[in-house]
Amino acid sequence: MWRTTGDITDKWKGKHSYSWGVSSIVDMNEPLWPYAGPGHWNDPDMLEVGNGGLTDEEYRSHFSLWAMMASPLIAGNDVAAMSQATRDILLNREVIAVDQDPLGVQGHRVRRDGDLEVWSKPLADGGRAVTLWNRGETRARITAEWAALGLPASVKLKVRDLWAHRDLGSSSRQFASQVAPHGVTMIRLKP
Repeated sequence: MWRTTGDITDKWKGKHSYSWGVSSIVDMNEPLWPYAGPGHWNDPDMLEVGNGGLTDEEYRSHFSLWAMMASPLIAGNDVAAMSQATRDILLNREVIAVDQDPLGVQGHRVRRDGDLEVWSKPLADGGRAVTLWNRGETRARITAEWAALGLPASVKLKVRDLWAHRDLGSSSRQFASQVAPHGVTMIRLKP
């Protein structure tokens, strides 16, 4: 494991004195995805979830992206005084399973359209974790097309929302979701 960025701070973006906001750290770590894998992990610094500088929506995005990047999930908050919302984020077993997937591939951005991004991470069971990330200030529809994920357009996949803990049925060719500002929709696709 090695650090890939400067220090993180509990802000959404930009440089703050000697440290960087969450989305800026993501931008520094993402291009390094080819160098991560079992036995060698990119570490974009600890998690800021629950420290009070971001909204719960932003903290879900932060945790989701760290999981997609197979980052060490090191809690940087006061675990003895967590709110229920913070606990729900940090203890989401389905998102943690994406981070800890034995295939060990770091997910990465496969599509960017302005503030709207699609991230993909192959999983050991042949499925994919997919995160639709809205970096913008307004709610937006984001679509993940199977072709952008490296999947045949004709394949029908089961879709599960990892934050709602709900199966969404099956889909072929694509999946779309309305995503809150600074928010994510994180799904797991299974054959």
